[in-house]
Amino acid sequence: MPAMLEFLRRKRLRRENEDEKALLHISDTPERAYPRIAQLIDELHPEYIVHTGDLVDNIKLERRPDLKPLYAGGVRKLARILKGSGAELYVVPGNEDDPEILKEYFEDSVVEPGTVVEIGGVKFALGHKPEEVARLNADFKLYGHNFKVMPRGLNGLRSINIVFLPSKRVVKISYPPGTDTHRGYKLWRGL
Repeated sequence: MPAMLEFLRRKRLRRENEDEKALLHISDTPERAYPRIAQLIDELHPEYIVHTGDLVDNIKLERRPDLKPLYAGGVRKLARILKGSGAELYVVPGNEDDPEILKEYFEDSVVEPGTVVEIGGVKFALGHKPEEVARLNADFKLYGHNFKVMPRGLNGLRSINIVFLPSKRVVKISYPPGTDTHRGYKLWRGL
């Protein structure tokens, strides 16, 4: 990354004061994105991390349940990164996740879709699919699954989201190039 772009990115990630806390929101993460997530955690030191499902999104368990051992290996890798951060974790199972494997690695951090939590005086509705949070009363609705947007929604599939508390300032950071390809999405151009 050119020096000026790196400077601007780091400036956006600065906390406005020493009391400000950071919540990192990610979703639909293929294993190829894990190093970037780890780097961002090391830079930001978030107090809270929310993953809104499909933790190993390069493995589609819904269609390929025979890949469960590979999926478990991916969850183990991501659990090391997220739990190693020391942040308070919230993990929502997605349609491509195995809830039992998630509970094995994340224990009490696993929350049901449609859960509303209050963090730093701010209400967050947590779900994997947009419809799981659309009608909930919250300051922010965190989700992934597809590219839909909604009022007060932060889609963790479209970008890595950082919410600073209590100011509610939001910074969106792109996933690494090729992330959508590793998720199994194909972009059609010129059709």
